[in-house]
Amino acid sequence: MNSELLELAGNLHKRHKAFVLATVVWSRSPTSGKSGSTALIEPDGHVHGWIGGACAEPSVIKEARRVLADGTGRLMYLGPADELDGSEREGIVTVPIACASEGALEVFMEPVLPQPRVVVAGGSPAVTTLAGLLEVLDWRVTVVSDEDGSGVPEMALLDIDESTAVVVASQGHYDEPALEAALASPAGYIGLISSSRRAKTVLGSLGDRGYSEADLSRVHTPAGLDLGRIEHREIAVAILAQLVELRAAGKLTAQSSELSVVGSEAVDPVCHMTVDIATARWSSEFDGTKYYFCSAGCHQTFETTPINFALAKQ
Repeated sequence: MNSELLELAGNLHKRHKAFVLATVVWSRSPTSGKSGSTALIEPDGHVHGWIGGACAEPSVIKEARRVLADGTGRLMYLGPADELDGSEREGIVTVPIACASEGALEVFMEPVLPQPRVVVAGGSPAVTTLAGLLEVLDWRVTVVSDEDGSGVPEMALLDIDESTAVVVASQGHYDEPALEAALASPAGYIGLISSSRRAKTVLGSLGDRGYSEADLSRVHTPAGLDLGRIEHREIAVAILAQLVELRAAGKLTAQSSELSVVGSEAVDPVCHMTVDIATARWSSEFDGTKYYFCSAGCHQTFETTPINFALAKQ
């Protein structure tokens, strides 16, 4: 990987942006993608670097979106269609390349996703311990309090989404306003550090304010896995264990709109490869229909006798 690509990857990671690293791990000439060629692919399909020409790139972009969606890396084999019959290997995605070249590629797709984010409201020893543990895991953590006596209004200004966990540990000082701010967000997890008696009082108070049973069921109390009678700082370990468990189950993962970008697709009428419309470089309109192409060669072939391909589509 060249230094510019490394720098871009580092910058995107620091900004908590998702992307896929695609690396050619094997190639057979003739192909423009060589072993070691690397590209960084963003959720919108923008490609930085190089992994192959017009035949390979659309398929790699399409697979990159799937990799971002499920967060699982995979190996792709791209080769002539007549080589794929009976050559499927478990765990490997095979994609036929319809271009004239007899080359082939194997590309490893590695997702780089934003780490989970945890917002902690309070200033107890458990908060300090939890924040430290989260930083060790490289999770994003934001600690808020009501030092100005305003009831944690800054929580409403935070960018809390479905992948965010909110932990309220204010020791009864501002549990209700902190939970109200959390319930007003789409947070994927809301936990309250409290005794059972205090939790019952807090949830009862929220119910009196109009919060439904469905709303209140979002609050995990006591927060964390049940580890028995434990010390105050050890509560942070129980909470972290629960958050890790949720993350392993596929919850608290990035579900922002940038990861759900799904481009509209078209089929190249010449080679029948799938083409991403948003990133297609070649297109033509014939008889009121717009066609998209994977390469300049297919585009030129279509332009020579467009009616043949239009009739074939019918």
